[in-house]
Amino acid sequence: MAFIEVDEDNFEAILDQEFEKKQTVILKFGSEYCDPCHALECELEDVDDEFEDVSVLNIDTDESPSLAEQFDVYQLPTMIIYRSRGSLLYHGEGVILAQDINAFIGK
Repeated sequence: MAFIEVDEDNFEAILDQEFEKKQTVILKFGSEYCDPCHALECELEDVDDEFEDVSVLNIDTDESPSLAEQFDVYQLPTMIIYRSRGSLLYHGEGVILAQDINAFIGK
């Protein structure tokens, strides 16, 4: 399964749709020019491929700076994991290994 690309215009609608379909939603904030962001993408691909109840929303901070500000994103990459809308499991910067992401989401 591929990541879902979101921006400031479609973020809320897609987030609502994903929470209706999935148990866990991961927000990945990054930039096309950020090498650590690409490393985190590789780890998240493993998680996304392994678990059907996880959805990954990809947000490019260059294209959606107000979303980065809304979610207090100051460094790239930043990953935020929600179990359900309003139920925050994790908010952190840097590259996280797939096994650690699985631990955050309880898999």
